[in-house]
Amino acid sequence: MSEYKKIENAKAELTCTLEGEEWEKAKKTAFRKLASKVEIKGFRKGQAPKNLVNKYINNQEVLLDAAESLAQKAMDDAIKEHELTLIDRPELKIDEMLDEKCVLTFSCPVLPDVKLGDYKALKYEVEDVKVEDKEVNDEVARNLDRKADLELKDEGEVEDGDTVVIDFEGFLDDVPFEGGKADNHELLIGSHSFIPGFEDQLIGMKAEEEKDINVVFPEDYHAEELKGKPARFHVTVHEIKKKVLPEYNDEFVKELKIDDVETVEAYENYIRSNIEQRKKDQATQDAENKLIDELSDIVEAEIPQVMIDSELQSMIQNYETRLMQQGISLSQFMQLTGQTIDGLKETMKEDALKRVKINLGLAEIVKKEKIAISPEDVNAEYERMADLYGLTVEELHNYVPEDTLLDDLKLQKALDLLKNSK
Repeated sequence: MSEYKKIENAKAELTCTLEGEEWEKAKKTAFRKLASKVEIKGFRKGQAPKNLVNKYINNQEVLLDAAESLAQKAMDDAIKEHELTLIDRPELKIDEMLDEKCVLTFSCPVLPDVKLGDYKALKYEVEDVKVEDKEVNDEVARNLDRKADLELKDEGEVEDGDTVVIDFEGFLDDVPFEGGKADNHELLIGSHSFIPGFEDQLIGMKAEEEKDINVVFPEDYHAEELKGKPARFHVTVHEIKKKVLPEYNDEFVKELKIDDVETVEAYENYIRSNIEQRKKDQATQDAENKLIDELSDIVEAEIPQVMIDSELQSMIQNYETRLMQQGISLSQFMQLTGQTIDGLKETMKEDALKRVKINLGLAEIVKKEKIAISPEDVNAEYERMADLYGLTVEELHNYVPEDTLLDDLKLQKALDLLKNSK
């Protein structure tokens, strides 16, 4: 048996009374557990008669052990009974602990009260997209460029777009500095991968020509000792290679081995279709972002700091995952940028608050619209995710609890309802 009482915004009390057969069984189990540890002279450990053991066991210890053994289940049942969503760990207080019954009170941080505006008036509008001929031509040009060969220039000078093989050594006040020297380094002119002004000064040089190049390191350069410093690089150009594009014809298209695409016309239609799909996807995402931004604007709630902190932690973890996919750890990123975790959280704070408001708004729509998810929908989503991540459904259950998936599906259904409202 349990009672629910809201005591303030985002705070509620659950009072659970343990009594009857369940309470009696828990006490007996607690007594046996404590009795098994009692040592009485003349008896093996845990084998002494009950009336004798009673003298060595404090009844309050038995009651406390019994209460603790039932507390988690009592709280879980009460949360389910009153359909609560906790936002942090509850605090337990034992109000009454007698042989006949035990009364537990859980102080529960719950979702805050939410006042939601007219969500049915929100508009979801996906802009029409159009693909220009120039976009198709530019994509063709980029793909030709990726397939280009480098051909050694026997004569001529370095031009923009050429690739050069160079030796270089850098000096600060005529003193070589660490990391400023390389031999046979390959550099694409126009890639802007070197210090500003370096590549420009190579233009016009010939093979085996030497030259001093003067540059100034940027103020935001990663090496502290070089920031804003003027430097001189002695450079030798060994080779100059020009880019030779393949001929654009049906043979080029066939070599790409794209299913059912063997002519220039078919290839350009294929590219147009891909660009159109990318634009449609982006337009759909933009429309959704605009919709949920507008939803956050009509959510009024006194949001507990614990919810913002939890969202920030989730955002940091996602950010760390993206960095790892790029081959860099979060700590390495912090060292390179000079940021701290607190600083990163500060930059994310506004977005975290907005995300919390959006989720609260969607959760409120779930309640108002009485949105439910069928077991079939849950199973279908598990199967979809298992296929996506290459796991079995059983394995996925270990990573994504059913309650979490159910909540996510409800929120998605609420968002779908917003999109389809007229």
